[in-house]
Amino acid sequence: MALDEFEIVRRWFRDGPAAAGVTLGIGDDAALLRPPPGQELAVSTDALLEGRHFPATLRPGEIGYRCLAVNLSDLAAMGAQPRWFLLSLSLPRAEADWLDSFAAGLFEVAREFGVGLVGGDLSRAPLGVCVTVLGTVPRGRAMRRTGARPGDWVCVTGTLGDAARALRLETCPGETERGRAALHERLARPRPRVHEALLLRDKASSCIDISDGLAADLRHLLEASGVGAFLNAEQLPLSPALRASCPRTEALQLAAGGGDDYELCFTLPPARWTTLDPELRRACTRIGEVEAAPGLRWRDSGRTFQPRAEGFRHFTSRGAPPPGDS
Repeated sequence: MALDEFEIVRRWFRDGPAAAGVTLGIGDDAALLRPPPGQELAVSTDALLEGRHFPATLRPGEIGYRCLAVNLSDLAAMGAQPRWFLLSLSLPRAEADWLDSFAAGLFEVAREFGVGLVGGDLSRAPLGVCVTVLGTVPRGRAMRRTGARPGDWVCVTGTLGDAARALRLETCPGETERGRAALHERLARPRPRVHEALLLRDKASSCIDISDGLAADLRHLLEASGVGAFLNAEQLPLSPALRASCPRTEALQLAAGGGDDYELCFTLPPARWTTLDPELRRACTRIGEVEAAPGLRWRDSGRTFQPRAEGFRHFTSRGAPPPGDS
């Protein structure tokens, strides 16, 4: 039996995890949502297209997981508690097995972070996923890109460069690397730093999530704050899998400019470091310091270091970006 959009919604998307504050969910012309008293609404949206934002080799469940996880990372950067999301899905054909796997990956993330699907759209077109996420943050307490001041430490969560390395392995199927599965996991199933962000919310002076690469995204933060920074490349956190898969110089380049990390980059007055939750401190690395002079300056073991890549711009960069660049 052919599947139409109404059957697809009924079978795969109507019965996802419930979320608080939903007065009216899927089934009407619009959802009705009720934010908690004293909270502001944080909203973000991203479109993910096959071959541009994710490689065609990803399995349906990985696509479902990734499309929601990367959007939750935007809420994390604001210190917002995820609440609800909308899904617009275009498919070249409706296949039950594909939808089973996609929905399983999507709702795995939704259940973990307590977000509910409250609406969206379905259409027949080349594969693409657009997710809009909504979260809440106490009024006046959202983390923003503004606020970094000279003397603040520049810190990141987790490790950098893994997803960018995995993407290169995806496009070189004949190459085998130790730790390949661990690197692929970082590309296919990024972990939004929601928990860490809530612990950071009243500590960090500014914050951004790393999607286009540390060099590019930190520049956005510095420009918004009207400051610059000095970074130590030797302090960039590299995973054992990345260290084992390529030379150190290549690993540093991937960590500095590779993209698709979905970690948090934040600035912090040094006196606040010891006030951070011990679990949060273990997840973070200090990589540099904010300076008054504009610009981003790098050193590696006393020598100048320059990232090869500093983000892709859809309408001005030459050529097409590799899958995964946003």
